[in-house]
Amino acid sequence: MTAAAVRAAVAAVHDPELRRPLGELDMVRDVSVDDAGVAHVGVALTIVGCPAADRIEREVRAAALTVADVSAVELELGVMTPAERAALTEKLRGGRPARRIPFGPESLTRVIVVTSGKGGVGKSTLTANLATALAAQGLQVGLVDADVHGFSIPALLGLGGAETPPPQPTRIDGLMIPPVAHGVRTISIGMFLGADGHAPGAVAWRGPMLHRTVTQFLADVWFGDIDVLLIDMPPGTGDVAISVGQLLPHAEVVVVTTPQTAAADIAVRSGLVARQTGQSVLGVIENMAPLTLPDGTRLDLFGEGGGQQVADALSSDAPVPLLGSVPLSPQLRSDADEGRPVVVAHPDDAAARAIAEVARAIAGTRRPLLGRTLPVRVR
Repeated sequence: MTAAAVRAAVAAVHDPELRRPLGELDMVRDVSVDDAGVAHVGVALTIVGCPAADRIEREVRAAALTVADVSAVELELGVMTPAERAALTEKLRGGRPARRIPFGPESLTRVIVVTSGKGGVGKSTLTANLATALAAQGLQVGLVDADVHGFSIPALLGLGGAETPPPQPTRIDGLMIPPVAHGVRTISIGMFLGADGHAPGAVAWRGPMLHRTVTQFLADVWFGDIDVLLIDMPPGTGDVAISVGQLLPHAEVVVVTTPQTAAADIAVRSGLVARQTGQSVLGVIENMAPLTLPDGTRLDLFGEGGGQQVADALSSDAPVPLLGSVPLSPQLRSDADEGRPVVVAHPDDAAARAIAEVARAIAGTRRPLLGRTLPVRVR
């Protein structure tokens, strides 16, 4: 009975990358307990040099020691055979063929594309914080940094920095397991650059390469059973916007703008292009809205009303709400520079509160699916 109890305890330990129990992943090997109370446990890691090996070892030892009459643990870490890895990837795909995007119209995962008409409106910072806020509210969240030329999501989430390249995804045969930060599973082209330890380089790609990269991020990256997939788009209506529209025509679009009229006029175009590909506009977020100063006065550096202007302009076919206005925030800026989402580091900041409200609004909305209306799964 003691060996069976040890096996059960070890099998319940979760792989920190795959976020599933080791027993479910068939990673537990022989388990026995000798007369001296020493538990002998074998665990097969997914790949050689598994980045989660140290954590798995610690947690397996701790789990085995919780069993009564176990005095010590002898742990043997091995590696899955090619056949075992193939079986694992098949299980993770759930029978889905390789290189097929799992986020089709029948999927329960909501796909939300965050776009803007022009750069410099804080779209990526909002996306990173929105993803973190959704995760903090109990949702399972994935994030694709599709801004291939201007990738910044890893740094905004604290995955690497100016001197340290972000971690690369773990590769298991044809699958890539994305790094996790603040509960958000994230993939970015920046994770494949700067491997020499210096700052990531530049990407000079045209349409076909961009389309291939977006397709690979959607098909070959294993996000697991997620509720929401956010996609941080490059500004404008270029090749990536067209590719995402073709690959995910059922996606919902959130348009980010600043209050000024010049930005709002351009932001409308990104929503119109999304509709041309069949996507629906979920709403508008106004960033860099007026800031209330300590003396009660308002600093409207970029004016007011641009977010509502965009929402009104996009409401010709169906009502498009203004999901929220995020005020100018020095704290938001400094936290972004430090790789800390403000919604986690300083949740009482006015910008953090506004972003959390937008996340709650999005989590509370429903989306059509094959003629039915299904809610976001909340665990």
